[in-house]
Amino acid sequence: MPDGPLSLPARLYLLSWDTAKLKITGATHLGRLVRAGALTELALRGLLVDDDGIVKPVDPDARTGDPVLDGLMELIEESRPRKWKSWVGSRAGVTLDAVRAQLVAGGQLRAVRKRVLGVFPSVEYTLEAVTTVDALREEAVAVLRGPAPVAEVSDRDAALVALATAAEVRTFASGQERSRHKQRIEELTERAGAAAPALRKAIQEVRTAMIVAITTGAATGAAAGS
Repeated sequence: MPDGPLSLPARLYLLSWDTAKLKITGATHLGRLVRAGALTELALRGLLVDDDGIVKPVDPDARTGDPVLDGLMELIEESRPRKWKSWVGSRAGVTLDAVRAQLVAGGQLRAVRKRVLGVFPSVEYTLEAVTTVDALREEAVAVLRGPAPVAEVSDRDAALVALATAAEVRTFASGQERSRHKQRIEELTERAGAAAPALRKAIQEVRTAMIVAITTGAATGAAAGS
């Protein structure tokens, strides 16, 4: 799966679109998923490291040239030290908005501004790059199912599938498929962080935070409906 010009958070956002219904699925945790992708991307690039469970920038002046990633770097640098789990959810909407703006500028999305009840400003997004998302999904499915050995999968492709399955993105993997490929998902998670023990820990922390968010959300919803 070629990385192309899109970062991991942008690819995770696009993967969440159902191209048949032209809508996002699993939107409740979309912000957390995109933020998890941005944290992982920065860790993969060696710009964030794990310091005894705390997210730590390696070089406060380092920038990627990607406004989504650089915006998160600045936010982390200006904030008090936090653990990975905290950063997955803290002000995640900021990163989500930045990804959407980036994709609108790139032509993958179209933004339609409107007013709710004729008063409150709102923005609706329409997917323009349907074929791009379909191709991304097909490639993600191939990573999930094989037959290519996990060792031959790139770290970013491995991270994409590891995070998307943790967030239960249904556009490419049902619950049954996640269960069927549970062992490979674990191996892909290890592959994503294979470069260094600290990187492996960071990615595992981010993925665990996504799973906790999904589980907590499901439990809260069940309690509300009882």
